Amino acid sequence: MMFRVFMLFCSVPDPITCVTRGADLTQDGVVVLCPPGCSQWRTSVFGTGIYAAVSSVCGAAVHRGVLGPSGGPVKVHKLQGRHNYLSSYAHGVHSQALSHWTASFIHHKDKNMNVGFVLAKKPLKKPSVKKALQGGNKDCQMDIAMVIDSSNNIGQRRFNLQKNFVAKLAAMLRVGSTGPHVGLIQASDSPKTEFLLNNYTQPKELMFAIKELAYLGGDTNTGKAIMHTAESFFNQENGGRRGHPRVMMVLVDGWPSDDLEQAAMLARESGINVFLVSVAKPAAEELGMVRDKDFMKKAVCKDNGFFSYSIPSWFSTTKHVRPLTQRLCALDGLLCSKTCYNSVNIGFLIDGSSSVGDANFRLVLDFLAGIARSFDISDVGARIGAVQFTYDQRLEFGLFDYSNKEEAINALRRIPYMAGGTSTGSAINLRLTSRDRHMNKTN
Repeated sequence: MMFRVFMLFCSVPDPITCVTRGADLTQDGVVVLCPPGCSQWRTSVFGTGIYAAVSSVCGAAVHRGVLGPSGGPVKVHKLQGRHNYLSSYAHGVHSQALSHWTASFIHHKDKNMNVGFVLAKKPLKKPSVKKALQGGNKDCQMDIAMVIDSSNNIGQRRFNLQKNFVAKLAAMLRVGSTGPHVGLIQASDSPKTEFLLNNYTQPKELMFAIKELAYLGGDTNTGKAIMHTAESFFNQENGGRRGHPRVMMVLVDGWPSDDLEQAAMLARESGINVFLVSVAKPAAEELGMVRDKDFMKKAVCKDNGFFSYSIPSWFSTTKHVRPLTQRLCALDGLLCSKTCYNSVNIGFLIDGSSSVGDANFRLVLDFLAGIARSFDISDVGARIGAVQFTYDQRLEFGLFDYSNKEEAINALRRIPYMAGGTSTGSAINLRLTSRDRHMNKTN
């Protein structure tokens, strides 16, 4: 039997100083050797995770956590320039914010860097996804915040499976400048923003960022992470795009440690569509530890199955990538956030005078019912009320009398015809002076 033996010799890392910048490196993927003590130098570092090329390579490596105070080898990959490099403090190094730079770099720590030779390994198989277009998927121009579980519940092994799942989702979404933008937050004791919506607008960069996510541990404070994301993540200064639908996909392993209802309601009030993806539901013997067994129903605006998604195990997520991606990009289905169609209060002022006649009055009611059907009437959505007027005015039903669309439309169709004189001004005045009484819950 014949064997083929291959030997792979590593090149010696190039020594650099603590002040060598990313822009000073001429090759991509070069391995450099940082001296000890760079965390004590006043090095200039701009960005978090991905650094502007004007940054110190070694200072950024310490900030990233791929090097310690003693220095050592690190691999540097060059990337395109970007906007909004983030400021943060980590591992004794304070990085600065930078609005824009023409080139960037990222570090990669290789386990084999410290040895003189390594055995050749079979390259990792890349996910079986179509190559993303440079401009992205124009049919899915969403701003998507992914809130992932990084708690003790999930553990390191399932956390890595979750990262693989998120990477496949991101690849299927096909991010790009004119396609979807994706940001990511980790839920733990306290939420941690890993990257914003406009930090990675090319698939390769996004895959790097997801691969480099570190497991946190702690409680599953998913509600706190939803609240954190809703408050400012989609702001324009954080990369949110004006006029683009806002989507928050929340991954929960098992069950959350805190309350989701109020946080999810704030998100919807802020114009964000909340999708809750539950993986590995609690077993029967675990239900006693679940704080709120209806957490999935309370986290989404309506229990119709569209905004909640269940996956039985982290070991069977691949087949769920495409259907979940289709939901996230389904523009027509995104009526969970506050929009014109589901956040408006509509008061119908109906002429019931004798000049209208009963037959025409019924036509008017049919016409109004058609208008009402276009809106998402529910306990957390749009509301309708009706006042009929002649010389007198009569409140037929108020904004908060019906929280179900069919009930509200049926009530509209059942309004009895009054007949009488016409006093439109008095009816308008009634509506205005009764505003606090009938609309106090929405003001």
